[in-house]
Amino acid sequence: MYMNLEKVKKILVIRLSSLGDILLTTPLLRSIKKMYPNISIDFMLKEEYEDILLKNPNVNKLYKFAESKLEKQVLFNSIIAQNYEMVIDLQNNFRTRELTGILKCPLFKLKKHHIDKFLFVYFKINKLKDAPSIPVRYANAFDIFELDNYGLDFKTDNQPKEQLQTGEKFIGMSPGARHYTKRWPKGYYTELGKLLEADKYKVVLLGGIDDQDLCDEIAKELSNPINLCNENDVMQTAADMMMCKVVYCNDSGLMHLATAVNVPAIAFFGSTVREFGFFPYKNKSLVMERDRLQCRPCTHIGKKRCPQKHFSCMLEITPEDAFKSLSLVVEPT
Repeated sequence: MYMNLEKVKKILVIRLSSLGDILLTTPLLRSIKKMYPNISIDFMLKEEYEDILLKNPNVNKLYKFAESKLEKQVLFNSIIAQNYEMVIDLQNNFRTRELTGILKCPLFKLKKHHIDKFLFVYFKINKLKDAPSIPVRYANAFDIFELDNYGLDFKTDNQPKEQLQTGEKFIGMSPGARHYTKRWPKGYYTELGKLLEADKYKVVLLGGIDDQDLCDEIAKELSNPINLCNENDVMQTAADMMMCKVVYCNDSGLMHLATAVNVPAIAFFGSTVREFGFFPYKNKSLVMERDRLQCRPCTHIGKKRCPQKHFSCMLEITPEDAFKSLSLVVEPT
C-alpha cells in the first residue's frame, strides 16, 4: 500500500509489550519525525511499559492498553475520536486487531515470519539467514520507509545510585531472563564476577523484581559487588547502566536497554539465535553463541528446560571466554 506521508498529520503506532520490543520501535519513531516533522505520533502500549517512551521526544501521547471490557471500550472510543490518518500495528495479534478492525484509516502491519520461524526451529530450514534486525522489520511494515543510521532511544532524568559515583571501573551483569533456556547459568555469572573482581573491576548486578533472588545469590558469592536489582524501575536501571563500561546479559529486555543508553552489551544467546532479529542494534556490542550446535534454535521465545538435556548452547560459553571477550568491546585503561 502506498501512502503520501507529506499530507499525514496524525498517526497511531501500536506495540503493547515488552521492554525490548518497545525499545526496538524507537528508530522508526525517530526516523518518521526526522523526515516528516509535522506528523504527530501517538503510541499504544501496556501500562507497565509506559516509562520506556515517557521521555521520548518523538511521541506525542501514550495510550495505556486496557484488558477489561469496559475500560477497553472507553479507550477504543477515545482513539476512534482522534480520527487517525494512519495506524502502524507492530504487535499484530488478536488484541490489537480488535482495535485496528474498527478504525477507518490505512493500516500497516508487522509481518511476523511465523512459518519461517517454525521451519527453523523444528526442521532447521533457515529462511531467515539474511533477515534484517527487528527495527528494520518494523520499518518494513510500511514499504516506502527507511530508517536513519542511529540506534535505539531511551531518556531518563534519574541520577545513578551513589555507589556508582566513586570513579571506579564498573561492569554490569544482568543475569535474568524470562525463560530458563535464555539464561546463562548462575554459577557462570558468579565465576565471571570473580574474574572481573580479580582484574580490579567493580561488579554491578542489575535486574527487575523477578531477578532479585538470582542477583542476591550471585552477590553472596562475590567479594564486594553492588546489587542494584530493583522493582522494575527501568528509569533507574538505565541511569545505573550508564555508569558501566559494559553490561553482560542474556537475550533479554535489559540487553536492549543497555544498547539504548549506548553501553556495550556482551550478550549470551542460548536457545535463540541472531536470525530472529533481536540482537543488539547499532551499538558496539557482542553476541556470544555456539553456532555449530545442530539443536539451535530449539525455540523462538524460550523454554523451561533444555529439550536435549545437555544445555550445551549455554554451558559451552565459559566464564573464561566471557571474560576474554571484554577486550573486544572495552578500550584498555
